[in-house]
Amino acid sequence: VQLVESGGGRVQAGGSLRLSCATSGRTWDTYALGWFRQAPGKEREFVASISGSDATIYYQDSVKGRFTISRDNARRAVNLQMSSLTPEDTAVYYCAARDGQVARTEKSAYQYWGQGTQVTVSS
Repeated sequence: VQLVESGGGRVQAGGSLRLSCATSGRTWDTYALGWFRQAPGKEREFVASISGSDATIYYQDSVKGRFTISRDNARRAVNLQMSSLTPEDTAVYYCAARDGQVARTEKSAYQYWGQGTQVTVSS
């Protein structure tokens, strides 16, 4: 599975950004997808994930109600709509895919990773 993220950038606190991750290489609904992020000096952390069937979605507590993950079946892409952004959301955001349809929150459960896209939120 190949993953390519896009949509990062700089935004002021309270603003919104939409990240997208284009996928290729396998049958679209055979794998779950997730978004992770890594801030400078910190470990990579889970943000959101969605199962192969769209039936199960998980969010990190700090992003619930502000971020929305979705799959675009026509484009074979997974999106992360982010709103009410704060400086604490500043990080490199990574798209990830795992073998199997079950959504997971552990980064060790994901075998495929994109190159990352920078999100910077200024106060």
